[in-house]
Amino acid sequence: MTTGGRGTLDPGEEGAQTVSDAPTDEAQIRALITQWAAAVHRGDLAGVLADHAEDLVMFDVPPPHDGIRGLAAYGAAWPPFFAWQAQGARFDIDTLDITAGTDVAYAHALVRCASPEELAAHPTLRLRLTFGLRKERGRWLVAHEHHSFPHD
Repeated sequence: MTTGGRGTLDPGEEGAQTVSDAPTDEAQIRALITQWAAAVHRGDLAGVLADHAEDLVMFDVPPPHDGIRGLAAYGAAWPPFFAWQAQGARFDIDTLDITAGTDVAYAHALVRCASPEELAAHPTLRLRLTFGLRKERGRWLVAHEHHSFPHD
């Protein structure tokens, strides 16, 4: 298993990765999430849907409270956000941490997701994101997303 870009310490262990192999999965996941965030900011639905599993589950800030299930429902949830975003809101990754194993990984991020006025009033406001990923046929896919804001 790789964690935060470090390889398994015992390269003689069956199936162990070497330190030189370790950055590959983390780098792929970092690129995937960074490209996803850029697509969100642009309002590019095809880019947002790319690299997501058909059986995706998302728990988001707005309803439904029991989550969104499936890629079609996930795609249908984005247009209202894109309309709000088009009014000048930001969607910029502030921090992103990744832990990658052989075929599963998770990542968590803090994102500036607010209008300029909201950020001026609350400069530390961040959207919290968590991603669950799995590797299928050598390709990382997002299988779970969780979006939340702290409750005041």
